Amino acid sequence: MNIKGIQKLTLLDYPGRVACTLFTGGCNFRCPFCHNSMLVIDPEKNLSHDIGEIMSYLERRRGVLDGVAITGGEPLLQPDIADFIRDIRALGYPVKLDTNGSRPRVLSELIQGGLVDYVAMDIKNSREKYGVTVGIPDYDTSAVEESARLLMQGDVEFEFRTTVTRQLHEADDFVKIGEWLCGDERFYLQQFKDSGSLIDSAVSGWDDETLRSFGEILKKYIPHTDIRGI
Repeated sequence: MNIKGIQKLTLLDYPGRVACTLFTGGCNFRCPFCHNSMLVIDPEKNLSHDIGEIMSYLERRRGVLDGVAITGGEPLLQPDIADFIRDIRALGYPVKLDTNGSRPRVLSELIQGGLVDYVAMDIKNSREKYGVTVGIPDYDTSAVEESARLLMQGDVEFEFRTTVTRQLHEADDFVKIGEWLCGDERFYLQQFKDSGSLIDSAVSGWDDETLRSFGEILKKYIPHTDIRGI
């Protein structure tokens, strides 16, 4: 496992739990608004954390922490992700996984193996604008669509989420997302925040009122839509 960062305590990353968040290096997308650009573009500039030390920390914090969130980068690019999660679960921790949905086969294996308790999948944009939003012209969304179906038809707890930017998102995109993913799942629109480490520093967020209006559009199709970050 290529772990490039660790947040030892968070109340935000795993809903309803006091968690530790682990950040993997490397990603197959190049989203302009990505706030972890160093993990995406040049992850080897950051030293990898020793896995033994991470496991020792988690063992010591049993009873204080009650969950582990694995994010990135894109965690499902890690070839030993399943074994790593097994080791974490052996300590008694439930695991939340963040993913861009581009590797449905790996996601399916983790779910079928009972290795993940909660999945947060990014929905970058409407399918028509996925390529420009993930920084890959003519991106084929079939893998993302398969991952979304897998979650919607399965039993694992999950959420969809979209980070909304002025340059890439407009009202019609949320009509199209709603028509695509219409259902009873949880969907969060996230206000864009400039972390100071963006892939494209020209990206900016919509005002809160506009973001709320996008949420109202999406609620017509996905009633459990909410806003984060305002």
